[in-house]
Amino acid sequence: MTVKVTERDDSHKSHEGVAAGIRIWDVHQQGLLVGMFHNEIDAHNYKAELETLEHKRELATG
Repeated sequence: MTVKVTERDDSHKSHEGVAAGIRIWDVHQQGLLVGMFHNEIDAHNYKAELETLEHKRELATG
């Protein structure tokens, strides 16, 4: 499984969000956006949770 955390660039934010200095971290799982967070730590925690769940699923089916 591929889970990635990336910071959203300004071209993908609203003008208001850019002006306010809002930062957003996206979490993608297998190329699909599955979460958006205003806090980088929360994004990485969610990534870890997804990876743990996937690992448990693989153990249960393998």
